[in-house]
Amino acid sequence: MGPSFFLRPLLYRRALLLPPQGQRWASGAARTSGGAEEVSRLLEGAEVDREQGEGPMPDRCPTDRTVILFPGQGSQQVGMARVLLKYPNARAMFLAAHKVLGYDLLELCLRGPAEMLNKTVHCQPAVFVTSMAAAEKLSQENPGAIENCVATAGFSVGEYAALVFSGALDFAEALYAVKVRAEAMQEASEAVPSGMLSVVGTSRARYYNACTEAIEHCKTLGIEDPVCEVANYLFPDGRVLAGHIEAIDFLRKNSKKFHFSHARLLPVSGAFHTRLMQPAVEPLKKVLKTLNFKQPLINVYCNVDGKRYRHATAIEDLLAKQLVSPVKWEQILHTIYERRQGTNFPMTLEMGPGIQLGTMLKICNFKAWKSYKNIDVFEND
Repeated sequence: MGPSFFLRPLLYRRALLLPPQGQRWASGAARTSGGAEEVSRLLEGAEVDREQGEGPMPDRCPTDRTVILFPGQGSQQVGMARVLLKYPNARAMFLAAHKVLGYDLLELCLRGPAEMLNKTVHCQPAVFVTSMAAAEKLSQENPGAIENCVATAGFSVGEYAALVFSGALDFAEALYAVKVRAEAMQEASEAVPSGMLSVVGTSRARYYNACTEAIEHCKTLGIEDPVCEVANYLFPDGRVLAGHIEAIDFLRKNSKKFHFSHARLLPVSGAFHTRLMQPAVEPLKKVLKTLNFKQPLINVYCNVDGKRYRHATAIEDLLAKQLVSPVKWEQILHTIYERRQGTNFPMTLEMGPGIQLGTMLKICNFKAWKSYKNIDVFEND
């Protein structure tokens, strides 16, 4: 099949097909039979990177190293994945997705309609598979970027792609987990009218105080146990606030009072990464318990605490916790790109549709952004 992005960190070629729904996954020993020596060799080769700790990236030839980022829900657009179809492994991913999901994900990505693609239940698998297929494109066009990757992270559902890319999780297992996650989040969203508000605050903004006032407003409307929380830390003074729709409307209408220079309602169905997603946690937990998590071969950074995963045993619990915890993306970027004065930055590559992660990187660290590139998933002009 030629060079592939399984070269160093990604080991999912052996798991493109999913067992029938409801069937427990085969044991790790059965699924990795014949590959243990290769995995051990790769782990040994990656040990130097993992021993670097939480701080700066490895000092040696930093400009030759790469950081790979995977986007989350909201980056999807009709027409994505068209340019990826010339890569056989990318096509194989969409064929596997058809079997796992029970519908033609590729057709939905290519032709929409947009209102269907934008539904939580569809867009999460769409972004996940398209992002993984974009990594396959990169492996064909620039295999060195894959071999020299030292760190990866993904925003919300993008964290599943990062874990697959790192070798910590098989592609098909991750896709099935994403399917269940998206369905559970869609159901939780429909149970309570809720939303998300993207805000940029001035130096006087107090996000906690704003949420507290929104909660008190909801109580005056007779809402029991109202929710309004910071759901995403995007960049300095950039937040996404989420909760009951009445709280979000209150914040939007009073944005000047709270010293928000920008306030935009996001086109999503619910208050993701808040307590309102609690009903989705148990269905996801049941699936995660059946998966075989492995030690990542490169550093993978966690949405919940902004730190790298140290042990495979922690992944299951943190992915479940992610549903009801704020995404600490700003903290992840600071951790990945922290380095001594005068040290060069690695190349940063964003997989999949959109440049949202690049935009946030530009605000957080302009010098690191100068070495940023998006891997296009649309038809070339």
